Formats: sequence, C-alpha cells, structure tokens
Amino acid sequence: MNILTKWLRSYLPELPVDDRQLAEDLTLRGIAVEGEFEASCGGKLYEMDITTNRVDAMNHYGVAREAAAIYGVPLKPLAAADPIAETQPGAGFPVRIEADDLCGRFTARIIRGVTVRPSTGLIAEYFTALSQKPISAPVDATNFGWLAMGQPTHAFDLDKIEGGIVVRRARAGEKLQLLDGTERTLVADDLVIADEKKALGLAGVMGGWDSRVTDETRNILVEAAWFDPATIRASSRRHLLHTDASHRFERGADFAIAPAANNLVTRLIIEQCGGDVTGPLVDVIIPALAAKTAARLPIKLSVTEVQRHLGTTLDGEGISAEIIERFLSALGCVLSRDAAANTWNVTLPSWRLDLEREIDLVEEVARVYGYNKFADTLPTFTGTVIELPHSSQESIIRETLRGIGFSEAISSTFVAEHEATAFGDAQSGVVAMGNPLSEEAGMLRPALTPGMATMLAHNLHRDVADVRLFELGTVFTGSTTQVQEATGLAIGITGASAATSLHSANDVLFYEMKGAIETLLAKFSGTVTFDAADLPTWIEPGRGARALLDGAPIAWFGELASAEAQRRKLRQTCVLAEVKAAILLTAKLRQPVSRDLSRFQAVQRDFSFVFADTVHWQQIASALNGLNIPELQRIAPVEIFRDPKGKAVAAGSYSLLTRVVFQSIDRTLTEEEIATWHERIVTALTTLGGTQRA
Repeated sequence: MNILTKWLRSYLPELPVDDRQLAEDLTLRGIAVEGEFEASCGGKLYEMDITTNRVDAMNHYGVAREAAAIYGVPLKPLAAADPIAETQPGAGFPVRIEADDLCGRFTARIIRGVTVRPSTGLIAEYFTALSQKPISAPVDATNFGWLAMGQPTHAFDLDKIEGGIVVRRARAGEKLQLLDGTERTLVADDLVIADEKKALGLAGVMGGWDSRVTDETRNILVEAAWFDPATIRASSRRHLLHTDASHRFERGADFAIAPAANNLVTRLIIEQCGGDVTGPLVDVIIPALAAKTAARLPIKLSVTEVQRHLGTTLDGEGISAEIIERFLSALGCVLSRDAAANTWNVTLPSWRLDLEREIDLVEEVARVYGYNKFADTLPTFTGTVIELPHSSQESIIRETLRGIGFSEAISSTFVAEHEATAFGDAQSGVVAMGNPLSEEAGMLRPALTPGMATMLAHNLHRDVADVRLFELGTVFTGSTTQVQEATGLAIGITGASAATSLHSANDVLFYEMKGAIETLLAKFSGTVTFDAADLPTWIEPGRGARALLDGAPIAWFGELASAEAQRRKLRQTCVLAEVKAAILLTAKLRQPVSRDLSRFQAVQRDFSFVFADTVHWQQIASALNGLNIPELQRIAPVEIFRDPKGKAVAAGSYSLLTRVVFQSIDRTLTEEEIATWHERIVTALTTLGGTQRA
C-alpha cells in the first residue's frame, strides 16, 4: 500500500522526526516501509508492506495512529468524519438486513441535488501523488474514504433504487452486472446489496453497473457497512475479484467506524458536488455481531506478566505501568486499573480484531516500545528438559532414511479435492476447508503421498533426474466437524535405473523402495512380511506391494498410477510409499546386539535351483533360516535368470543362484560339517519345489 507523509502529517502536526526517521521507526514496529520516493504533493511516498492481520494500518489514519503511539504526540481527530446535520427534512432511507449473520451493520444517507463533476483540491492532489485513477467526485470521495480511514464505502444513484435497501443472500443463478462491465452468475452463498426487486452490488467486493453514479446522477445514497470476513473472502475467490474493498473486508473491517466513514464521504461529496443532506443517517446494527467485534469483553492485563515476558530494557529501567498505559491508550485501548491487584481491565479498540489474549497486549507494548531496546537475556527456567514420548522412534526414522540416501522434504498441508479422493481412504473420510485459498488447496491432506508426488514432479520438471525424498508430517482424516490427526510418512524415489543380476531395469526402483522399507522396519521389533493384497488405487495395478509388521499392514508402496503421473506430466517412473508412522512411533525399537568378530575362516557355498514363479524369495529365506544352523551367517540371492524362449529354463519358472556363508565363532569348520549342512539346504530347497541345476 502507498502512504503519503504529507497526508500523515496533517493528522500529526507535532511529529518530531523527518520522513526518513519516521520510515525507520515504523518499520521497526512492524509497519514496514519497503520503499521511499519523492511525492508530487510534497514529502515522501512510502511503499508499505502491511501484514494481513493489521488491516487497521492499511490507511493513512491508521499509520498516523501508530506514529502517535511511538512518539507520544497527539493525533488530530478526523473532523471531516464528525456527524452531519440534515439540511433538508426527510425520513431515513429504509434499510432491511435479512442476512443478519453476514451483515452486522449498515449505514445509509441521502444527498439530493448534486452536480457530478471531476474532483478538485486535496482529493485531486493526493490522487495524483498516489497514482490513484480519478473517476468522478462522488466515486473519488468513496475512494478517499478508505485511503484516509480504511473503511470501504459506496455511492449509489438513488433514483435507480426501487424501494429500500435489502441486504440478503443471493438467489442461486441470479445475474448481476458489476462496475467492471462483467456479468456474474451468483450462488446462494454470495451476499448482495439489493433493492426490493434486484441486486445492486456484490457486498464488500464491487458495486453494480445499473446503480452506479454517472454524470446524469442528481441524487445519491451513501453506504458504509460491515460484512462477515469469511463470506467476502469466499465471494472474492469464487468470482476471481480482488478489490480494494474486498482486501479490507475479508481481513476484518472496523465495526464501529461505518457512521464516521459515511459522514466523511457525505461531506466530501457536498463540498465537491453541492447538494443537500436529506433526512437523518440510518444506522442498522445487529447486536449479536457487534458483541463479537466492537463490543468484545475486556482482557485482564497484569503488570507483572508484562515485565516477566519482556525482561530487561537497555536503559535498565524496565517496562513500567506508566509506559504500558501510555502505549496501549495511544493504540486505542481503554484501561481500567485495579491498583491493589496491579492489573488492568483492557477494553479493546474496535479496529484491532487481532488482539484476543493477554499475550497479544504484551506484544503490543513490546512492539511500540521497540524490540531493539530490550537487553539480550534468556528467560528464567526451572526444572529439566522433558523428552517427548516418541522422540526416539521419530529420530530413528529420520536417521535411518537419511543414512540410506534420502533427503527430508516438506510439502503443503493442503491438497486439491481430486488428490484427497485419489490418495485418501473413503472409510476414514477427508476434511474439506471452509474457505479454501484456491481449488488446489481445498482439502486437508489425508496422506502425504500426493505432496510427495508433487515434489518429485517439481524436481523432474527442473531437470533434477535422480530424487530420493521422505516426509514425516501430520495427516488429517474424519470430517469438517471432527478432524482426526495422525503422523504419516511418505517416501519417494525416481531416477534413471539400469538392470542388475537380480532385477530388470523396470523393477530396480521398486526393489530399491522395498529395501528402504525393510531397512526402516528392521529398526523396530516384530516380523516383517510382504504381500500384494488390498493395494490403494494410486498404485499402478500389478506394480505394487504392501508391508506387514507382525501380520498388520504398515506400509504400501509401488509405481505411481499412470493417471496420476499424466496429471503431473511426469516423464519417468516414480515409486512412492505410504507408511503408517503413527504405529511406528508407538512400536518398540529393536535393541542392537553386538557380537565378537570371528577370527576363523568363513566358507561360501552357492546353490543354483529352478523354481516356479509362485515361489518367492521370502519362502526360500524362511526355509533356510528354519534349518537352525548356528553357523549359517548369511543368505543372499546373487542372480536370477529367465529364458524368454523357454529352452534353458521353462516358461513360468526362473533360475536362482543363492549364496550362503558359514562361519563359526570358536573353531575352524570341517569338510564333514559343511557337507552335512549342504545336504540339508539342498533338501530344504527341493522340498519347496526347486530343481537343482547341474
């Protein structure tokens, strides 16, 4: 937002610093001045970065209020916003709020006999300096209003209004042509300002074309209102309209300022265009919404708490009760002190909806005093550091995956609806956002796998061909009314792969993932097995598996389904895994056991057998381990051979070369022992249906 220092100084005649120092001091207090330029009206033009929670400072008077608090100088009241007496008698304009949960306040005032002309004077001067496009004096007056005091207002051509004003929800399918010339089809969740027959404008976003002020306008209705932030945000996103009005309303406008804003705009229109104020100001208030905004309950603030949190100041004097009162009063708070208890009851200003708790007031004191004026001291601490219940398991997960070459990543907490459906579990449910930032972030993630797929795609699209990532984070299931959180783990692999003696090029990534999961699960107590049952739809059919820990499913992994790969424009195979980390965090860790290294010679033997495709390595390894030979130290597959022509090895079968290693801790093995074990292994493999190759 752009701010003129000349305009600021009109509210602060006793400001003691120059524009450069003012910019530095505002920035140190969180009202950041990003750029400083010469202004055509004199003084400087500040380019400011105001955070979204500080809508009260998105205007000249709000920034002036901050400066007044910093320097302890008086802030001139907005005289132009004082009440206006009617110059012609008349009845107040009829206003009816039907959507009383979405519109908390609506003010209206009639001006008759205006002559619409271009703006002159301060409005024209300030608009030129701000590069604000002038339109006509009545419209410029409404824009001047939000630039001055932050409250959007609107001017209607009174003669285009049929009956009174009705603030209501739109009718589904209702059409409305807006000031930008576009016609919008409204939905029932939109809030509109209407008359008795038609919609006049999309509330809090943009006025309507038919009721706009033109050169022929002679009678004007000035409106200033308060609308529900979430409703305005949803309409703005739905219709892809981001306006100066919506920017403020969706962040929480000042409930109490509407009458003053109406007075300001009315006075400016009469000064620029002539005319008479007809009838009183109509001010319709919904008490329930006023109680949530302008009439919030006071907050109790303790001097001791402020001093405890903020600690020592550089001058050694600390934060006194007088400093606290001075700063908070300057920011608009009303303090009622209980001297005996050394506390205040603080009534919050209507324009600071971001203040909710005692600690917020403590922060305000620190901010206005200046964070750079506090000594660097550590807070006092008693007791001991308490380790989180599952920190050991979490640490093992991270250390293990990093140790085998994976990098930790963080993805968005939000996913699109189609991703939540594709990667979520219909039984567990998915959680929709009430007011999503966009369609691509409309749901809370039910799993980490969609984010992992997106991160792999992000790397591939930027020519990073080999990627190994994992993410440990929170996933959300249930419904909007009852959200359940759990810890999830996703692992992702992509990259060029070459065939090995055990696997084809197409299978290498899959088995790399299987090995990563085996390595991880080996850190926890329990028996790990694999099968291919009940795989989720995000895994390409026939290209996935699941891992079980003591017979219960713990992980699913496989190639990303072609539909999901095409949606992300992936150019190469990606293998993903989803692990139930919540189970691992409560599982017992396997305790490492150390053994003395044998000083005796190890003996290696190879066994070449042909097996049917139905015989898996897990069965072979289990059979050999089941022989209970203490000296059998290692079993490993070395080579798999298939004959596409079916000559050397029949179709539906494969040849497996298995290598075993024997070694004793206390003696040299004899030929007789090795021969006995050799025969037992041959018998076990034959029992599995294997045929020994010559």
